[in-house]
Amino acid sequence: MKTIQHWIDGAFTPAGSTRTAPVWNPATGERQAEVLLAERADVDAAVSAAARAFDSWGDSSLTKRTRVMFTLRELLVKHEDELARIIAAEHGKVIEDAKGEIVRGREIVEFACGITSALKGDYSDQVSSDIDSFSYRQPLGVVGGITPFNFPIMVPLWMHPIAIACGNTFVLKPSERDPSASNFVAELYAEAGLPGGVFNVVHGDKTAVDGLLENADVAAVSFVGSTPIAKYVHERATARGKRVQALGGAKNHAVVLPDADLDFAADQLTAAAYGSAGQRCMAVSAAVAVGDAGDALVPVLEKKARAIKVGPGDDPASEMGPVITAQARDRVANYVAGGAGQGARVVVDGRDLTVDGHEDGFFVGPSLIDHVKPGMGVYDDEVFGPLLVVVRSSSVEEAIALINANPYGNGTAVFTSDGEAARRFHRGVKVGMVGVNVPIPVPMSHYSFGGWKDSLFGEKHIHGPEGVDFYTRAKVITSRWPHVNRSVEAALNFPTAH
Repeated sequence: MKTIQHWIDGAFTPAGSTRTAPVWNPATGERQAEVLLAERADVDAAVSAAARAFDSWGDSSLTKRTRVMFTLRELLVKHEDELARIIAAEHGKVIEDAKGEIVRGREIVEFACGITSALKGDYSDQVSSDIDSFSYRQPLGVVGGITPFNFPIMVPLWMHPIAIACGNTFVLKPSERDPSASNFVAELYAEAGLPGGVFNVVHGDKTAVDGLLENADVAAVSFVGSTPIAKYVHERATARGKRVQALGGAKNHAVVLPDADLDFAADQLTAAAYGSAGQRCMAVSAAVAVGDAGDALVPVLEKKARAIKVGPGDDPASEMGPVITAQARDRVANYVAGGAGQGARVVVDGRDLTVDGHEDGFFVGPSLIDHVKPGMGVYDDEVFGPLLVVVRSSSVEEAIALINANPYGNGTAVFTSDGEAARRFHRGVKVGMVGVNVPIPVPMSHYSFGGWKDSLFGEKHIHGPEGVDFYTRAKVITSRWPHVNRSVEAALNFPTAH
């Protein structure tokens, strides 16, 4: 059986790993590979390689760095189909969804291609007699990334292109559930001319995570995953003086007002709830129907949910693939049962779905539950599967209060034709990313991605301008070049401008 190795110092290596974990094919339920699980020595070897590489990469020219990024961008385009098949085989999402993930990740590489503008400093002439002042940003050194299974290419691309373009070296710990995409990118980096050691990949579990958090040579850590682990990463890393941006879980609401185009809203909600089998941190998992919108909206949502074609990701006819593991499938089924047991109405039940020829796959169909209320597990928890709940609300103000009472603050949306209501909504909700008639408001690369409340731990959002700030630190220089034959008077009192 294929064994997926680490990528350290520009080459595949088993290093000291002896433990492995299975990599499943979610569509068939078959074990298709084994991935090495790093020991602490493997993480230390990757960090040491990155530290050695930083000596030269940190001083490399912006021209050299951007040329690598331009070449990487072209290689991602060239190998898009191959990379999408790798993602579909290990994650389960359909090919077209995998391609969309690649494109959105590639946009961050395109942002990194313009890093020269993002790193421009300031210069002030003659701030005092014969004294100038200027500033610039310098890289931190070795930085680490810990990324989730749900976007095996896009989320890592939110991190390492900007970090590397800023002059840092990088150690990535991707999810061990779908590790091959990260190894593929490592090979593309090498083909693009990136020196060995600048980008490293170590696969693993908590041992590898703790290795990054505790290694003194790692200056900063970026994380995307669940809220409990985000808290853990933030606490462990900041206690050791590291910079941390840790993005946690979500419970994303989409509010539908009575004046909305219900067919349009239902289309958007269906795509946002069931795309990628609901395994997105920005998936809409709760639709809030205001006033009499619910009675009209639910039948339309039901019709659209039942029409979704569920099948293996490599089948062009499939619109939704399986979930990542058998445990994930069973968890979704348990939430459907729990909602029914707590008094909600199951409108569409996806628990009994079978896909011909893939009976052992990790499939669960789209589910829709109406009349859900806070306090029910299906509402309170992050389900992370193809399950949409409908909550009823009497007004926009009540809907805003409902969202603000939720501990998560990742993304939200409102569907309306009333501009005043939309403005009141996006100003009033305590959420980091808001869509107006846009169900998944993931910002473009020149903005930064990040939620509020329990969806983010740390001060900086990920990628875009805040990503540049996170991976660099500012330096301010005050400079004077005295004339050869002119003395400069010094004083013991604190210097002031003159």
